[in-house]
Amino acid sequence: MNRILLALLILTCSCTVQKINKSIRKSEVFEKGHLGLMIVDPVKNKTLSAINEDKYFIPASNTKLFTFYTSYTILGDEKINGLNYLERGDSLIFWGTGDPSLLHPDFQDSTVIDFLKSFKKDLFLVDNFDQVDAFGPGWSWDWYNAYYATERSAFPVYGNVVRFSKDSTMAGFNTYPSYFENKLIPAVGPPDYLTFRRNRFKNEYEYFTPESSKTFERDIPFVTSAEFTANLLEEKIGKKVTLIQSSNYLDSEPLKLQTAAADSIYAQMMKISDNFLAEQLLLLVSDQLNNELSTREAIDYAKENLLDDLPDEPMWHDGSGLSARNMFTPRSIIALLGKIRAEVPWEKIQAYFPAGGESGTIRSWYPADPGQPAYIYAKTGTLSMSNALSGYLLTKSGKILHFSCLMNNYQIPSSELKTELQKVLYMIHDRY
Repeated sequence: MNRILLALLILTCSCTVQKINKSIRKSEVFEKGHLGLMIVDPVKNKTLSAINEDKYFIPASNTKLFTFYTSYTILGDEKINGLNYLERGDSLIFWGTGDPSLLHPDFQDSTVIDFLKSFKKDLFLVDNFDQVDAFGPGWSWDWYNAYYATERSAFPVYGNVVRFSKDSTMAGFNTYPSYFENKLIPAVGPPDYLTFRRNRFKNEYEYFTPESSKTFERDIPFVTSAEFTANLLEEKIGKKVTLIQSSNYLDSEPLKLQTAAADSIYAQMMKISDNFLAEQLLLLVSDQLNNELSTREAIDYAKENLLDDLPDEPMWHDGSGLSARNMFTPRSIIALLGKIRAEVPWEKIQAYFPAGGESGTIRSWYPADPGQPAYIYAKTGTLSMSNALSGYLLTKSGKILHFSCLMNNYQIPSSELKTELQKVLYMIHDRY
């Protein structure tokens, strides 16, 4: 009897796999562009579906899977190193590690501020800003006004953005930090909505104010520099911060101050696909490795030491996936997902990754049946003509499958692709 049941089970699974592949290959939606797909059962070491799995695709924010794995491996899941410093006589000399949490509007970590306030010594900020380009390779110049392209920097403060917010009970709006309140310029208008636009080269913001009450929250990047960072720190600390050149200090072995929990940064980076956090995490990795800030060095280290066993070399250029120069194959992402599963506890994966129908960038997609827990934990990716979803699929029979779907050059709305992929993934969840 057991043999008969086993045979029936094998036959059922085989039929399910055939139906999955037929559904994908016969899809009139998927055939409208370039599809790369791989679905595996890691316990059986069995590939359920593979289409162009060895071809390179632009992954968009699926790049953050590589950033997450590298950061988790090097930085761990506890507190990050948020400040490098030296004590020299009556002077405290300090410089940035790339830590994005300092007074960030969502984290509002003040550890560095409290630390600097506690010293009676003169404060000197080392200018290591030239180690970090504000924009990544392949980024578009006209993204400067958008949160998704917030400037990278050696020493972020306030998340390198100004947050404008309002609830329906307010006559005006809030500005965080308040430093920027006198940098606002009323625009001619108003239109029927509220919007903010920054001058391309200066930290001046034009805004329209509607007559209607409208709740909103919008983050606009500011132009970063060592001088501007010193000014923001002075205002917050209440004492002079003198900017000094880097040549005499960066070769020293600094003391390090622990600040925010890495866990909270990973979760926000992955769930809402936060590009700024992803970029800064790679700078933190570089600082941890060699006390320098270099996205390229962090990536090269990861490729040589952490990812050398992937089936195809990652064409990896930034932390966030904004660069169209990034290219990965579905089978390399599958291999990476396996490494994450092997090294990151499952409960942490569930806490970091967006959950279908519940949280993050897929809270409106891939829902479970009513009353059932999420069955998709996956990272999205979206650029012009590039959509991706890679992660973990839980089946009703209790299996955890790994999948990667990369879709490029589709001239149709992304909602059509998501709807089609949702059908496929639910079929696997329901039947396999």
